[in-house]
Amino acid sequence: MTSQVKGPRHIAVIGAGIVGVCTALYLQRDGHRVTLIDREGPGEGASKGNASVIAGESCVPVATPGILKRVPGMLLDPLGPLALRWSYLPKLAPWLWQFVRASSPERIEAISIALRALSGQALECYWPLIRSAGVQDMIRRTGWLIVYETDEKFRGAQPDLEIQRRRGVEYRILPPEEIRQLEPSLAPIFKHGIYHPENAYVTDNFRLVQVLAEDLVRNGGKLVKEDVTGFAFDTAGHPNAVVTRTARHDADAVVVTAGAWSRTLCRQLGHDPLLDTERGYHMMYPNPGVRPRMPICSGEYTFVATPLEQGLRLAGTVELGGLKAAPDYARARIIAERGRRMLPGLNEAGGVPWMGFRPSMPDSLPVIDRSSKHPNVFFGFGHGHLGLTLAGVTGRVLSDIVAGRDARLDLAPYRIDRF
Repeated sequence: MTSQVKGPRHIAVIGAGIVGVCTALYLQRDGHRVTLIDREGPGEGASKGNASVIAGESCVPVATPGILKRVPGMLLDPLGPLALRWSYLPKLAPWLWQFVRASSPERIEAISIALRALSGQALECYWPLIRSAGVQDMIRRTGWLIVYETDEKFRGAQPDLEIQRRRGVEYRILPPEEIRQLEPSLAPIFKHGIYHPENAYVTDNFRLVQVLAEDLVRNGGKLVKEDVTGFAFDTAGHPNAVVTRTARHDADAVVVTAGAWSRTLCRQLGHDPLLDTERGYHMMYPNPGVRPRMPICSGEYTFVATPLEQGLRLAGTVELGGLKAAPDYARARIIAERGRRMLPGLNEAGGVPWMGFRPSMPDSLPVIDRSSKHPNVFFGFGHGHLGLTLAGVTGRVLSDIVAGRDARLDLAPYRIDRF
């Protein structure tokens, strides 16, 4: 179906995380009048506490061969890198089934191709937005380093590296002496390292969303802090307004980029994507006493230490437990313990834990699509732990879809109705 959003129109973008803000900016660059609506301020959700990494090398899905055998352990170890809450298992079952199905070798190959088609453009698609806002200095193109304490874990990473090699990702294997030269702040316990030069990081991921949103407003966009409850529809049954608890905002088109809350809105539009949430945790240290030269990922425990303007963040682990359960900050404390092992000079005074909701699809691919039911409705959500990485390219692709232009990649893997 061809988009019917012809010429400059008024577009309502729901959700002011990094994906929504980048989408709004790309639509504005196309000449559209944009209203960005969120119940909180820009970046107050998952965008506030991510690892702050633009992971261009990321093309390996979360579900890999053997994941089914690991599910019992995920249920029994609530502090493991990937954990499930027993109480949420009945609701998660359809998502979990497709998650396991996505772990076949054939599916992993196809998913990795689709992920790389997006991640390979990650930095390129940020630059127009970054330059317009005048914050080029917030992006540091340092690469990142993954470190392993044991031969076993390093051997376990080889299939992922083989996938990356097939996708054209550049990396370099480092012996212990080169690890210490590249990152002196690390404890001398790591036997293997992998350096990915393609990755970058943002010096303050939360501030980035805010300054980009400010640029949107400065160029004529409207930012509305209201809680969206649904839509009003025209006589043909298509949405012509976004309805909040306090107002109605007329619009020619609607883009849903509401992160983990997108599914409820999609259902009102006749779609039911298999979207759930990865509950992500971090520890933030304002005076860490150590400052790595680049983001460092623990290959042993899958968390990332990132040097930021406001201190050092240790972020990682995935908990599948829905939107309603209270945070389990023991997961943040376990990251802190492992951070001490990685960075022995770490000053933990004033450390603050955090938990946020990463919108996640079972196959690790986002939804970037046009509605098959409404010619003026578009979707961009479900990025999992790659929201910051893929926000710029998602905005660029959605602006192409809205305009009816060639998006320059196969859009089929990102369909809203693929499950």
